Amino acid sequence: MRIGIDARITHYRHAGISQYVIQLIEALARQDTDDEFVILQHFRSREPILERPNFVVRRLITPSHHRLEQLTLPIEVSARGLDVLHSPDFIPPFRANCRSVITIHDLVFMLYPHFLTKESARYYGQIDQAVRRADAIIAVSQATKTDVMRLLGVPEHKITVIYEAASPIYRPLDMPDIKDRVRARFGIPGDFILFVSTIEPRKNVPTLLRAFRQLLDSYRAPVKLVLAGERGWLFEDVFTLVRELDLVNDCVFLGRVSSEEILWLYNAAQVLVAPSIYEGFGLTPLEAMACGTPVIVSNVSSLPEVVADAGLKVDPTDVEELTVAIWRILSDCELRASLREKGLKRAAVFSWDKAARETLAVYHSLR
Repeated sequence: MRIGIDARITHYRHAGISQYVIQLIEALARQDTDDEFVILQHFRSREPILERPNFVVRRLITPSHHRLEQLTLPIEVSARGLDVLHSPDFIPPFRANCRSVITIHDLVFMLYPHFLTKESARYYGQIDQAVRRADAIIAVSQATKTDVMRLLGVPEHKITVIYEAASPIYRPLDMPDIKDRVRARFGIPGDFILFVSTIEPRKNVPTLLRAFRQLLDSYRAPVKLVLAGERGWLFEDVFTLVRELDLVNDCVFLGRVSSEEILWLYNAAQVLVAPSIYEGFGLTPLEAMACGTPVIVSNVSSLPEVVADAGLKVDPTDVEELTVAIWRILSDCELRASLREKGLKRAAVFSWDKAARETLAVYHSLR
């Protein structure tokens, strides 16, 4: 089969769906298959994602998430002679001259529309057409599959759950001086709580900030809160709240950091906190567990499905519960050791090679 994968989003973003695209392509390249893959990248992308004999890169002019995407992209795609087109961001909902597979990561824009800008709401509002026209749908968790069936009326047989995984780069580091390295690189003194994600409303940073304020006031915890990730949409309220809670000197905003730097941060952190209101999968806690870092996650959407019993789960609206959970991990070395062991075992259950094999099976089912 000649399989196209829309990888244009990797030119615009470095986290989230972009990492899904990159990891999937690299894992597909490790599979024993005679299929030919056409990686559709934006023409401004400097480097090909992958170069292999059966992987070719074709440059597209149409920008990702553009208003005219569903008009111009079909013209560009139709010339590629594809048997299957995989759209990892599930849009645009055009009728291609080949079979189509879409990946749905979450339906946050339907469940929490106030978390989006008007432009994002317009773009993702096309999903009704996308699910109707797709020949097969990949959901990244059972929770997402359930949402797709309930909110969009998609029949179960059309959806396959294929879990993501942590990149192989994320692992425990045998570096006794890891905290010194982090201190030298980022200027972070001592122990710290870690948050890794784009700063946007559904990530629920305000609740984390309020819990951190309470942690400092009630327990006098000698820690900093380190937030690694780009500023997403509607991020301004987070920085306003930092000032209101008098946390300017206790919070460290790193912005975008490299994969290697995130690896260091995971290994040096006392705990990773992911208090999201909603997640389609929850890759960040899985990466942290793969490094042996204890995690605290929300008890909603896909997060309990991914973390299972390997992390602490809290109500994302309950500041007190989150505060106590953080203090438990900071103050109890036996709990930290237990969560480290459980987290490593749980993370090992997920594999990009397994995801690639299952994704190939979806492609082949459309022959």
